[in-house]
Formats: sequence, structure tokens, C-alpha cells
Amino acid sequence: MQYPSLPQLLLSSFTLISLFIPVLGNGGFCSAPSVLDQTDTSSKPLYWKVTDPTLSPSHLQDLPGFTRSVYKRDHALITPESHVFSPLPDWTNTLGSYLITPAMGSHFVMYLAKMQENSRSGLPPDNVERFIFVIQGTVTLTNSFGISNKLMVDSYTYLPPNFEHSLKCDGSATLAVFERRYTFQDNHITELIVGSTDKQPLLETPGEVFELRKLLPASMPYDFNIHIMDFQPGEFLNVKEVHYNQHGLLLLEGQGIYRLGDSWYPVQAGDVIWMAPFVPQWYAALGKTRSRYLLYKDVNRNPL
Repeated sequence: MQYPSLPQLLLSSFTLISLFIPVLGNGGFCSAPSVLDQTDTSSKPLYWKVTDPTLSPSHLQDLPGFTRSVYKRDHALITPESHVFSPLPDWTNTLGSYLITPAMGSHFVMYLAKMQENSRSGLPPDNVERFIFVIQGTVTLTNSFGISNKLMVDSYTYLPPNFEHSLKCDGSATLAVFERRYTFQDNHITELIVGSTDKQPLLETPGEVFELRKLLPASMPYDFNIHIMDFQPGEFLNVKEVHYNQHGLLLLEGQGIYRLGDSWYPVQAGDVIWMAPFVPQWYAALGKTRSRYLLYKDVNRNPL
């Protein structure tokens, strides 16, 4: 029996590969074909995948009962196909989806608010502080003094407890909202903050490679902070964190793997994660583009 020579084997291999290239596209053997391969993402607005994720509810319509969402004692992953929207209490023409609440064990609330034409916000309960981050669209923030600020994508506001304000939207907008009952301390008060992510400086992260921005002051009056964390493809957390702080996370861009406890979850833009105190946690960014997530963290208060 005569075996093929090395040049013949190589030629046959290249011929076989060439047959698969038109099917596989530019993604390679490990990439699934996607309708997004023909989409010009450079023309898309920032954070567009939060409201139009790669694996969206419409893609799962032929898989009845399937969801990536998970709820456990010390963590939860809430994915877009599980988001349930209904009229948001005290808001007009606005649908909301509560994603993290004290019913889970959290001490804060996180929800998505979808404001529609001629919509207006309501006020949070007494002694509750509020943080709003704009994911899509534009809203106008007005306080009791009649001073207004226009909030666009990637901008945010912190509203102290019992602070009179309203948000108005003439078109449509999607907001990520965090609310928490404020922990008062003597001689400490918080103030109204309006800002945007790109105006915040990059902070040092000793021993880590990710880029970090903090959207709120680190001073004692503030009992939580909101972090923006950026990872390039292949970057990961060096510390496998276990701590007393709680987290609420919204993945704004990219995809990766999140370890929570003994479980490992593929995650993508649009996913929300709740992390209870002391749950082991770790993240690695995958794919070809930057990962960015928005992270709630309680700070500056004695856990007793």
C-alpha cells in the first residue's frame, strides 16, 4: 500500500480548509456564523448591544424554556431573555424591569427603565438615594430650583436622599437605575452629581491590568460607589475576590467568563449579575473587542 507524500497531504489539507472558509467566514473554526458579521458596528451607538444583545430573546424563540439566567443563594445572573418589563411605579409612560431587589438578599435595588415619548420619572421613597446611568437616548434632569441638565449616553447623575427632581424624555431612552436607603452619618451629607464617564480619570489598579474609573467621590458621605471597569480581550482579574461588599453589575460591552462561587458563566453585553457578600468572584474577557461593565459597590460603612 502506497502512502501519500507530505506535499500531497498538505495540498489535500489546504484544499479541505478552502472548502470551509466560505461557510466559516472570518471568525475562524471556533466562531459561530452570525447575522451580525455583515453589520457595520462602527456606525452603532455606544452600548447598543445592551438593548440589542448578540444572543437576544428573538434568537431563542425556537428553544422554548431555555434561559441562561440563574438564581442562587449568593449570586444571580439575569440575562435579557428573562427581563420582564411592566409600568414603573410613580413614573409616566415608562416600563421598568427590576433585576436586583432585597428579595434576593441585596440591600439595594437595580432596574432598567425604558422611557417612552413624553415620559417622566417619579421620586424614590423617603431617605432613598438614586444613581442613574444613561444607556440609550437622551433625558433632561430638572431639580426643584428649575436648573436642568441634559443627560446623554454614557452620562450619569447621583441624586441625594429626599432630593426633589424629575427626569423627562421627549423621545425614548433606556436607563440603568440604582437605589439604596441611605445610611446617614453625623456631619456628612451627599450632593447632587452630574457627570460623564469619559470625564473621569483612570485610576491606578496595583497588581491588575484592567482600567478603572469611579463615578462618585470616594469620601465618607457616600455609602456606595459606581465603577466603570474596562478589560481588553484576554485580560482578567488577578485577584480571585472574596469580600463583604455586595455588587450589582451590568455588562455594557463585550463578552467573557464570570466565576461566581463554584460556577462559571459565559456572559455578554446586556447581562446583569448580583453578587452577595463573600461569594468568590473572578472575570476574564473573551472575544475580539473591549469588555466594559458598570459595577455597584457599597463602601465607607462599618459592616456591623
